[in-house]
Amino acid sequence: MAFLLIKTMDKLVETDKAREFRRLIEESHKIVLTCHVRPDGDAIGSTLGLWHLLRSLGKEATVVVPDKAPANLSFLPGFKEIAVYTCHDEYVRSTVAEADLIVCCDFNTPSRQDALAPVIQNAHCRKVLVDHHQEPDAFADLMISYPDMSSTCELCFRLIAGMGFFGEVNLDCATCLLTGIITDTRNFTVNIKHPDIYEILMRLLEKGVDKEKIVKDALNTRSYWSLRLEAFAISERLRIFPAHKAALITLSKDDLERFHYEKGDTEGLVNRPLEIKGVIYSIFMREDADCVKVSARSIGKFPVSEICKDLYGGGGHLQAAGGEFYGSLSDCEALLIDNMERYDRYLPAKSPAIKM
Repeated sequence: MAFLLIKTMDKLVETDKAREFRRLIEESHKIVLTCHVRPDGDAIGSTLGLWHLLRSLGKEATVVVPDKAPANLSFLPGFKEIAVYTCHDEYVRSTVAEADLIVCCDFNTPSRQDALAPVIQNAHCRKVLVDHHQEPDAFADLMISYPDMSSTCELCFRLIAGMGFFGEVNLDCATCLLTGIITDTRNFTVNIKHPDIYEILMRLLEKGVDKEKIVKDALNTRSYWSLRLEAFAISERLRIFPAHKAALITLSKDDLERFHYEKGDTEGLVNRPLEIKGVIYSIFMREDADCVKVSARSIGKFPVSEICKDLYGGGGHLQAAGGEFYGSLSDCEALLIDNMERYDRYLPAKSPAIKM
């Protein structure tokens, strides 16, 4: 099937990488799959997707993550089998120490694993990176990085097919992979550069995946307090900057406590201001215990990755990026507002005015 040839920009991805990945899998028995801190749908989808594949190949595979995944992903098959480092550190350490191979999914630098990073990096076995973020650090023996992919799950699908394992993809594997694609593309509305992703969707649906359930559970299901928090954020904490075509939402620790915040409750909040006609980019700042988490989204070709890289030591994709600020929430907010003018040059020449 020609569509299974992976393309990046104007050239085909080296088939040697798929071949080498297959060789490493075949030579290994105990395989650990891991992802970034505060795992999202793509991180959990890619690790669990490959976990199901490896199990079907007769491998002893384990998914280890730095901290708990949000509850809205608990419908994924295998979710309860995930080993969480913050809950079971000794088990994770021993499992990593016994591994023949570690597959690092959906992160481009070890620091994205927080406290789990040294455990993974100090392991003596071979490591493979499978990721779609920009500017990856060269910390793995085999680097499989394609930033033009919509998601790590899209890349995983192409790798699985390129390795000749598509026939081993079962319903559980397909469900996990499609979940990552759906969450990172907002149900096929952003971050899509390869039209054949719709053929990938078709192939996964042929495995029996219930797309409607994934969209409902992963994107459109939330708790009472999560809904209350979003309503509060939009009504009381949303600021619009018409001259810069920008929107900003900030939530303090007090705000989060008031609405009984749990991990995942603000997922997708950064996207909501983009629904306002004329808003080109949206920034969300959440005050955590040790820092301020910054998330950014945009439409068109506005590079929120530049804002996150320049101001908050982060990065990401053109339309989706993030970073961290070690200081007060008010200082984090001021830093953005004081520098908005720097990024006006990226705004489209013509766009609708924001009506307040």
